Amino acid sequence: MNHSMIPDLIVIHEHPEWQKPLFAALEHRGVSFAAYDLKRSAFDPVRLPRARLYFNQASPSAYVRGNTRAVPLALSFMRCLEIGGARVLNGASAFALELSKSAQSALLLQLGIDHPRTLAFNDPAAALENWEAGWPALLKPEQGGSGARMYLLHSPDEFLRLLHDRPDLWLPDNLLLLQEYMPVDSARGIVRMEFVGGELLYAMRVVSHGAFNLCPSETCNPEAGANGHCEIPGSAPRPSVEFYPYPEIPAQAVEAGRRLVAAGGLDVAGIEYLELNGRRVFYDINANSNLRKPIGEAFGFDPFERVAEWLESQIARCRQ
Repeated sequence: MNHSMIPDLIVIHEHPEWQKPLFAALEHRGVSFAAYDLKRSAFDPVRLPRARLYFNQASPSAYVRGNTRAVPLALSFMRCLEIGGARVLNGASAFALELSKSAQSALLLQLGIDHPRTLAFNDPAAALENWEAGWPALLKPEQGGSGARMYLLHSPDEFLRLLHDRPDLWLPDNLLLLQEYMPVDSARGIVRMEFVGGELLYAMRVVSHGAFNLCPSETCNPEAGANGHCEIPGSAPRPSVEFYPYPEIPAQAVEAGRRLVAAGGLDVAGIEYLELNGRRVFYDINANSNLRKPIGEAFGFDPFERVAEWLESQIARCRQ
């Protein structure tokens, strides 16, 4: 490829609807970029697409949209880029952390940050032999996303019956989790912090009304409460999810988020926690951080413009 044709940025993604606001912000700022769609793709490690900088926006939830093969290709593609010396934001290591809720639990433990008890298993009997946190409990996939394959279970019998009746729940990686259930104050919901370049962009409260899909993208959870583009095929209608700006977020929560972002090697991240009887319990680390424009605007800025501005600064670093 002629050097003059090399874009400044390649955005690696699987969900074009999620990328539209970012692409618009990059175009508005005149950034030279290209999109690399993971859904149907191929690459030669000898002739990788060239750019000054790569930005990973792949999602663990690709499999719920029928794009199961996007995740392994993303990991292989980014590893090859990094072996070749390319700089990949939210690269293979950060993405691997997002794909593994058990690894997230281990990182939270290492940092001394309060989190739910979590058990990874590939056999239901082994899970029951080792589960010590009691019932009810949450069943989750190791590779989560969009609230898929999550169930609140109240007994061992219910747990065994569900896995017997729904063998598809083992998808996509044949590894599941039992996680300690912590009741959330329905009026306060959970807190999600968005980080860009290691610093807090904004925080918001998310009131789920019992839904598990808390994706902040307006594509998934529209403002009007209508069905989004990311509905899981065959799922029942779900409650609407409400998002509110949270300007008074405690400094200790922000500092815990910064530590997680730094330790996880995350360039962009969404960190979630809940408040319970004076505890601040962290439970989810998202590398593919879908932003919510109305929340950013409540703080006086367009969050996608902020990300595009930060990407420009990273491109400038690559030119030095």
